[in-house]
Amino acid sequence: MTAATDTYLLLRAFCEELARCGVTDACTSPGSRSTPLVLSLARTPGLRAWSHVDERVAGFFALGLAKRTGRPVAVACTSGTAAAELVPAVIEAAQARVPLIVLTADRPPELRDVGAGQTIDQLKLYGGAAKWFVEVGTHEATPARVRWLRALACRTVWTALDGRPGPVHLNWPLREPLVLDGPLPDEDPCPGRADGRPWVAHPVVPAPDPLPHVPLAPAPRTVVVAGRDERDPALGEAVAAFAAAARYPLLADPLSGARRGPAAVAHYDALLRDERLAAELRPELVLRIGDLPTSKPLRAWLAGLGEAEQVTLDAEGAWHDPDGVVSARIAASPRATLAALMPEHRDGGDPAWLERWRGADRAAAGAIAATLGDELSEPRVAAELVDALPAEATLFTAASMPIRDLETFAAARDGAPRVLSNRGANGIDGTVAAALGATAAGDGPVVLHVGDVALAYDLTALLSARRLGLELTIVLVNNDGGGIFHFLPVAREGADFEQHVATPHGLDFAQAAALFGARHALVADAGALRAELGRALGSGGVTILEVRTDRGANVALHRRVWDAVRAALADA
Repeated sequence: MTAATDTYLLLRAFCEELARCGVTDACTSPGSRSTPLVLSLARTPGLRAWSHVDERVAGFFALGLAKRTGRPVAVACTSGTAAAELVPAVIEAAQARVPLIVLTADRPPELRDVGAGQTIDQLKLYGGAAKWFVEVGTHEATPARVRWLRALACRTVWTALDGRPGPVHLNWPLREPLVLDGPLPDEDPCPGRADGRPWVAHPVVPAPDPLPHVPLAPAPRTVVVAGRDERDPALGEAVAAFAAAARYPLLADPLSGARRGPAAVAHYDALLRDERLAAELRPELVLRIGDLPTSKPLRAWLAGLGEAEQVTLDAEGAWHDPDGVVSARIAASPRATLAALMPEHRDGGDPAWLERWRGADRAAAGAIAATLGDELSEPRVAAELVDALPAEATLFTAASMPIRDLETFAAARDGAPRVLSNRGANGIDGTVAAALGATAAGDGPVVLHVGDVALAYDLTALLSARRLGLELTIVLVNNDGGGIFHFLPVAREGADFEQHVATPHGLDFAQAAALFGARHALVADAGALRAELGRALGSGGVTILEVRTDRGANVALHRRVWDAVRAALADA
């Protein structure tokens, strides 16, 4: 056999085992050295190969697809800086617990450090962000080597999923020739299992449900804080049901899926800006599920609770405690833990305590609605999206100002859309590509809620939408710059702030839409936003619905809202 035949036989077995282990999708980008990887992925039955022009988009597309489905997604690239383009997506996957399989082509050892083109040090390129790294090596396709590649593929998938999910990096040194002279032999040196199962099966044994006993006594003044947890779509409903049955106020970030039910307190971000109320509502016990929510007032309140018991529930025992206030960590399935706690905690909360929270929330909601009025402001856009989108939709929200507005202004709602965001490393890189990856999952429409800087940063991802025939509705909040920075002290620095921090760009997004074959519409009021959303969903293409706002006016509006909430709470 030729060297190329050996390479392709090994890769055929590897990719076949990925599919047998449940991987359904792979992302590719063009290159020479990666040719065997890309062709093998594209020609594997059971794998959908999504073609992208650049590696950064491919990485975040894979991230969004894996985030929405919970299944590992493979992403392959050529050697050199192409592999470095995947760094932001790999870091986000590590921080957000998203399973990725990163396959980087590389020059063989004899071409490293000798001046060969497109060659960098790719060994452990992603550092601690990768759960596991393997330099695959170059081998002959003997039965033993093929068997090892089959086992390696299985181990790669299970490692990406096991424990705390995350990215696995396999580096593939590939020698020329990189294409076959003829058809690959049908006969496999080591065929896969005859019944179609993986070479190494890995059945998941669920934890006992409910757990036998969780030693956590109820307290009348208990609050439940629910943060981002994107891997278990059913957890949000379970958290809301537990809080309602226990009569505990529920402070739920929209990314938790738990902002629903009679115990939900939607406007905690505004409530906890009132120091008097924040002091009055100090709890005895805090149950924290998922990541810490985005809200700075909530984080500051949790950090200042002193002697209150704070207990985290996390399946992997993740350490989300930057202030050192957590007193106990329960490293078990949150749903199973809540089920175990339910008998003892049912009706354990003080009804007057819950009603104090709910009454304050109603007062805040009234003040917010009166202050926002009919203007289609940035806060109103966030509230409208959660209220208007159907339950089968996914709202992908950018990690800057949009996610903060969603947390502050979205009402509690049963049947709300699922909300996703890149809140692992909290960057804006790859937002459009990740939303397109979520779209590729094909399970209901996706709406991207994004600011102008994040859209401009990832505008080329729209090329993938056109090439791959994907539908995406983009609700663009355009204030011509980084509006979030106006909330910070640096905003007082005048012209230097405007030029170097706010960074106005002056882009005409109608022209950008035309460049990528998208429909564009300016939206001026809430009624028009809802009508345009209805038109865009199911249209089959990309639609950009642009809402233009003013950065300074947006800061002033937020401050009026917070003042109005304080006044309403004082009156109440």
